[in-house]
Amino acid sequence: MDLQEISDRFGIADTLSRYSRAVDTKDWGLWRSVFTDDATVDYTSTPFGQAGHRDEIAAWLEESFAFVSVSQHFITNIEYTFDGDRAEVRAMFFNPMRFVGMSELSTCGGNYHHSMVRTSEGWKSSRLLEDCQWFENMPGATDGN
Repeated sequence: MDLQEISDRFGIADTLSRYSRAVDTKDWGLWRSVFTDDATVDYTSTPFGQAGHRDEIAAWLEESFAFVSVSQHFITNIEYTFDGDRAEVRAMFFNPMRFVGMSELSTCGGNYHHSMVRTSEGWKSSRLLEDCQWFENMPGATDGN
C-alpha cells in the first residue's frame, strides 16, 4: 500500500463519517455534499425504503426522519477496491434509533455499497446501495421485527 492509497482510504472513511453525522443530525445539506450531483441512492432494502436521485432521496429522508427522534450510525469493516480515481467500497453499518411515539429502541444493520469518485472536493459517492440485513423493533410490526 502506497501513500496515495493510505490517503484515499482516510478520505473515503471521512466521507462515510460525514454521511453518518449528516443522517444522525438531520443535516440534509451535509448529506447531499457526500454525493456527486448526479448520484443515485437505493434504500429499498429498508422497510418502506425508496430509490432515486440524490435530491429526491434527500427530500424523502427529511420527511421520513421527522419520525426518528434519535439515531446513531456506526460504520465499520470498510473494504476498498481502487481503480484510479474511482473506488468500490463496502462498509458494514449498525444503527440504533428511536422512533417518535415508541418507548423501545429500534436497531438495524447491514452493508453499504458505495461507488466512490475522487473529486476536487475529496471523495464522493456516485452511487449508494444500502443492503439492510436485519431490522429489530420495526415501527408497525406486531412481533417486534
